[in-house]
Amino acid sequence: MNKRNYQKELDEIIKKNEASAKRPSLLLHVCCAPCSSYCMEYLTKYFDMTLLFYNPNMDEASEYEKRKNELLRLVKEAGFPVKTVTDPYEPDEFYNAVKGMEDIPEGGKRCFACYELRLGRAAEYAAKEGFDYFTTSLSISPYKNAEKINEIGERLALKYGIKHLPSDFKKNDGYKRSIELSKKYELYRQDYCGCVFSKKGRDDN
Repeated sequence: MNKRNYQKELDEIIKKNEASAKRPSLLLHVCCAPCSSYCMEYLTKYFDMTLLFYNPNMDEASEYEKRKNELLRLVKEAGFPVKTVTDPYEPDEFYNAVKGMEDIPEGGKRCFACYELRLGRAAEYAAKEGFDYFTTSLSISPYKNAEKINEIGERLALKYGIKHLPSDFKKNDGYKRSIELSKKYELYRQDYCGCVFSKKGRDDN
């Protein structure tokens, strides 16, 4: 079975919308300013975008606020034409979602449950507010499983009756560009995913 090319699928959707002179609305779940930087630069050319900052996986409220504030600063300083929705910090939602998976290594089922939690919030919000598409900036990271992210997104799209925008934003030098933009705007680049488990993994290595 051939591996899907999510970037190619996204390109085809963009071309189809351009051919019909459509500019769809998109809700982009964002995890942090560095990862969302390239996504905004790229996607605002083709979509009317709203960002959703929903990340209950953050290990501390201070980390949550730091990442949220850096995102808001980036949007303002770069002048990206987006709206931003920020949810309150509710870590119990994350711990409930990953209960019983605390000892699973990074990159496994616990991470997939975290993807589902955050994408689920995005899908639900996008459907409620009448967006054409939803997706997430998570796939830009070389440490995140793009295939699993898209699989979850497509399942949630069916559940909530909203179209999922396929993505693998690390393609076309997307990750490289995010690093360049991070340097340009002097963004805070964290050295762990955000949760207490990823921090422990970082400290143990």
